[in-house]
Amino acid sequence: MDAKAKGDFCFMCGIAGWVDGDIYLPDQQTVLDAMSKTLERRGPDDHGQYLEPGMCLLHRRLAVVDPENGRQPMAVHHGGETYVIVYNGELYNTDELRVRLEAEGCTFFSHSDTEVLLNAYAVWGEDCLEELNGIFAFAVWEQKHRRLFAARDRMGVKPFYYVIRPHAFLFGSEVKALLANPLVQPIVGEEGLNQLFLLGPGAAPGKTVLRDIEELRPGECLTYSCETGLQKRRWWKLHAAPHEEGEAESIAHVRSLLTDSIRRQLVSDVPLCTLLSGGLDSSIISAVASKAYREQGRTLTTYSVDYQDNARYFKKSLFQPDPDSAFIDDMVQAIGSNHRNVVLDNRTLADALHDAVLARDVAGMADVDSSMLLLCRAIKPDYTVGISGECADEIFGGYPWYHREEILFEETFPWSRSVALRLRVLQPDVLKGDSAAWVHAWYQATVDDTDKLPGESKKEARMREMFRLNTDWFMQTLLTRKDRMSMYSGVEMRVPFCDHRLVEYAYNLPWELKSLRGREKGILRAAFSDCLPERIAWRKKSPYPRTFSPVYFARVRELFWAAMEADSPLKPLSNFDVLRELESNPDSLPEPWYGQLMRVPQIFAYLLQVHWFLVDYHVQLEN
Repeated sequence: MDAKAKGDFCFMCGIAGWVDGDIYLPDQQTVLDAMSKTLERRGPDDHGQYLEPGMCLLHRRLAVVDPENGRQPMAVHHGGETYVIVYNGELYNTDELRVRLEAEGCTFFSHSDTEVLLNAYAVWGEDCLEELNGIFAFAVWEQKHRRLFAARDRMGVKPFYYVIRPHAFLFGSEVKALLANPLVQPIVGEEGLNQLFLLGPGAAPGKTVLRDIEELRPGECLTYSCETGLQKRRWWKLHAAPHEEGEAESIAHVRSLLTDSIRRQLVSDVPLCTLLSGGLDSSIISAVASKAYREQGRTLTTYSVDYQDNARYFKKSLFQPDPDSAFIDDMVQAIGSNHRNVVLDNRTLADALHDAVLARDVAGMADVDSSMLLLCRAIKPDYTVGISGECADEIFGGYPWYHREEILFEETFPWSRSVALRLRVLQPDVLKGDSAAWVHAWYQATVDDTDKLPGESKKEARMREMFRLNTDWFMQTLLTRKDRMSMYSGVEMRVPFCDHRLVEYAYNLPWELKSLRGREKGILRAAFSDCLPERIAWRKKSPYPRTFSPVYFARVRELFWAAMEADSPLKPLSNFDVLRELESNPDSLPEPWYGQLMRVPQIFAYLLQVHWFLVDYHVQLEN
């Protein structure tokens, strides 16, 4: 497949902007440059600026192809209006849209999907969002009407943060771009502390831990002008509908949708690889990609990650039943990929926790973050684009909490079930109010917003709630991790399971089909069993690999206690008696702190990341 004929993607980019009714922005070039500089890792090769007295759009870009014609900010004139765009993302139906827009009278001067998106907005307005297949965050300035329109993709793969000030609106791909502006201060108040310690590393939809900095939610858009202020709406939401296909049709439909999504995302003018863990999801992606590459006379490169001495220290658990290595070998042999196994040093893994904070702009998923950061660094010298298997477990019911009856109907987030444990590591007066009630209110808001069919069984209704809880919360944590760690390393990661067509279809699949043959992700296994080794097709769910080495925990403890001795701002918040107790008994937790992998070593790593976040971002605590 000729990539240029299929349209060139924007690839890794960073965007930012500032609309202000009071400040003359041409006098703020130093601030504008600082905002742009923070996004350099998202787009190291080129930068652009569109400036008017009361607004500015900023863009950072990785130069891939067509560097001049694809530059941003990009402008187009249509119907007496001038539209200017900054855009971060990839459209996977660029060709189809270009043909339709040409029929509307549009002329194109590049192969860039940016130009297609801009013309789509100029011709169709906000309705263009319904036509897009891809991942995106973008902002369009309507010059005549002095109005900014911004939108985020359905699944929230690409980020968009913003701040409202009197007569001003600021936005950016990352929080650090906003903090480079003196109008924005790094303040953590009561709500932020609750998020850090009761939800972290998860985040409430649309919120950050920093006061006043919000995030446009997946499937949301907004308009802003200095005259009318901010208007925000949800342009996409999951809707319940009857499933009218039988088993065979459903299996074929899942295979068709996912195969199409993977093949669309293989289009690239730069080197592309896939991540391969030996699990079901990454194996499906690698199998489909490898077949497509063989048709072109090419060989796919796959990557996996492991840790020094991990086989020696591996501990079987409900969440991680077996190591990956043997399954990876089976898959590599089956598809004939050029495979590279990245083995990480455990001390380096611990030290990289600091960079992971700088990448995420907040404490994150501990070694799950830092390992992804190091993996992407290893990939970068040879590959700019990777494809990964995130989100399959959320939409096809892969996680253990979908299947454990004692957890399924608990009225809380199943990946973070113990508020009591979280409170124990803090001094009693750090968090105000009823912590359990605060967490439950967020949980309940998502449950109440879940669309269901009249007359559904209790089990089916609950599975829809679990779908929404997982996609709105847990999946967002993983997508944020993937975006920040990869972009900080100069690698663009694509996620075919986030194709909205597949997500919408999966939402309405009855549980008996999702769990076909009594297995998690049963229908997905059945759909691709003929292109995978049997023991991989039916392998028990296993998460992203974590380190079991005591070397990692020893280094984390060393860094943590050194920080506390240096009068960390975290020190007065921490209950050291409880932390010492956990430290001496690292296998004592009956359930993870968060997700499937975060136990005692990761609790210390997370708190260490909180320390670095507070120090490096000069955070002011107001509680």
